[in-house]
Amino acid sequence: MSSEKCSICGEVHDTYPALTFAYPNSYYWLTEEQKNMYKIHIDADFCTIEYPDRTDRFIRAVLKQKIMKSSQYLEYGLWVYLNEEDFEDYKANFNNENHETVYFGWLSNALPDYQFEKSIAMDVKTKPGNERPEVYPQLDFSHPFVVDFYHGITREEAEKRIHNMPTTISQ
Repeated sequence: MSSEKCSICGEVHDTYPALTFAYPNSYYWLTEEQKNMYKIHIDADFCTIEYPDRTDRFIRAVLKQKIMKSSQYLEYGLWVYLNEEDFEDYKANFNNENHETVYFGWLSNALPDYQFEKSIAMDVKTKPGNERPEVYPQLDFSHPFVVDFYHGITREEAEKRIHNMPTTISQ
């Protein structure tokens, strides 16, 4: 980030903060009764929700959205849904510093400023050194977020998103 003043708060920032989601949307949407009824496991990197007819599996990942006319990115800490086989492989290799692969997943958080009728298909790329996987929307998926991801957003838009991100979804 350049040393220009933030257009929202007037402060000078050295870096942009990551916008994080504490849980996948599937968890947010559960009522308190459902949270007590279903078997749920959530930690900093994994989430499983066991419904009577299925189990949903999510992992924490990073998405970096390019900011136009700069070398900066707006980072999101979010959740992606993986199928059982990929989830188990990721979990089994979680502490393997050399594990590099690509999984297919689904974006599991609704990012501010976008309307989501359905989830977005994502490539989930693990990285060496036990860093969280990075996710990339699949290019053939038609959605304004995918267009913005590959073409970038303005610095003003990034700052607006930072200042509008509800603190209740941060962890």
